[in-house]
Amino acid sequence: MNAPSAQSVTEILAGKVAETLAGKALALAPATIPPSVRERAEQLLIDVAGLCVAARDTDYVRSLLAAVDAGGSCTAIGHAATFDAATAAMINGTAAHGEDFDDTFEGGPVHSSAVVIPAVLAACERFGRDGRAALTGIVAGIEALCRLSMVVPKAIHKSGFHPTSVLGAIGAALGASVALGLDRRQTVNALGNAGSLASGIIEYLAEGAWTKRLHPGWAAQAGITAARLGQAGFLGPRTVLEGTHGLFHGFARTIEGNYGVLTDGFGEKWFMEAITFKPYATGTMNQPYIDCALRLAARGIRAEAVAEVLCETAEGYVHRLWEPLASKHRPANAYAAKFSTPFNIAVAFVTGGAGLEAFSEKTVRDPRILALASRVRYVVDPANPYPKAYTGHIRMTLKDGRVFEERQPHIRGGAHEPLTRAEIEAKFRGNCEHGGWPRERAAQFLESVPMLFDSPLDLKPLRG
Repeated sequence: MNAPSAQSVTEILAGKVAETLAGKALALAPATIPPSVRERAEQLLIDVAGLCVAARDTDYVRSLLAAVDAGGSCTAIGHAATFDAATAAMINGTAAHGEDFDDTFEGGPVHSSAVVIPAVLAACERFGRDGRAALTGIVAGIEALCRLSMVVPKAIHKSGFHPTSVLGAIGAALGASVALGLDRRQTVNALGNAGSLASGIIEYLAEGAWTKRLHPGWAAQAGITAARLGQAGFLGPRTVLEGTHGLFHGFARTIEGNYGVLTDGFGEKWFMEAITFKPYATGTMNQPYIDCALRLAARGIRAEAVAEVLCETAEGYVHRLWEPLASKHRPANAYAAKFSTPFNIAVAFVTGGAGLEAFSEKTVRDPRILALASRVRYVVDPANPYPKAYTGHIRMTLKDGRVFEERQPHIRGGAHEPLTRAEIEAKFRGNCEHGGWPRERAAQFLESVPMLFDSPLDLKPLRG
């Protein structure tokens, strides 16, 4: 889908971006949401629920639970304790994104469902809103977050911030506002408030710290807080996005952007239909390289026979996935390994996969994997289409002089090669098994999903 043409700041100011976006989002109704968009919302909900279960007993989720107070009416998926709405959203958002196995929108990039779904579910559960309200809020928030990521692509990352966290606060606020039935003035205030609650630096890259995991959860709770403030009449700036001191000025270091892509055709054209479901439990841009590595391994090449691996890459990948190269060759821990393209290539080639088990303290110390990772280097391809598409390339030279090469022109699981609902449900079952849920319980949830958006919202079956 082609993005609408860019509009200058001076052209857009007359309408105020937040006011236009709020009006279009509030015009959505369950009956007018296309079946394909509803199907996508169901798929995203399935994915998020499975990811929360998979991560429920991890060290970072246990740490988060120890840092908050239990008590409230809202569900943290996979846990018996209940929490207030903002805390439940933070727990679910953190768990959903924790293993970097959640969806990605090409064009941003941004992770959408790990932010918006926890925020909307918690808001609906706290205030007794039904499945229809949840569907509308999820669709509004996710569609907005996808579009927000295209206003100034790559700029937020280059400025040292995480777009999912920064823009996620806006998407979560909009989704919660729609789900709660706020009016236009209240919703604009919610968006304005969310701009001051947005945050998220990417310094986690230095040592594999856990803060990236927290970002979607923090954005989700910020969105709920902003929506409740807006509902209560707390004034936020109408020019929160495009203003002289607005969100894009602060986090992207510019107010010049394609604001038209955020509002034009909202509710008619659906970017969220192109969201990618990850086949591998690792950083988004590594996924096509893993496909290349697995195809090379299938040829029967031994890791010890490899002399050099050269990869073409995008300039936008370098500061997150390739440099400093010495650190990427030997990641500090299992989480840092997810953001190292050399390690991703090596672990997939040696182990034959890149699922949840591939990124562990054992694999990051495996001498065979590290030896191969140390032979991987890169060259920037100035014609690489990132962020419009994520590609992979490996040129492998063996010690006997033979050369093998693989290319992947797109990320699997996205618009060019989507996962089927059956594949998404299989991923969900695998995540539930990893998190200790019995097969029967996973099957019961999958059976309930088609009715969830047409009935009172009951999340109690997801507890414990």
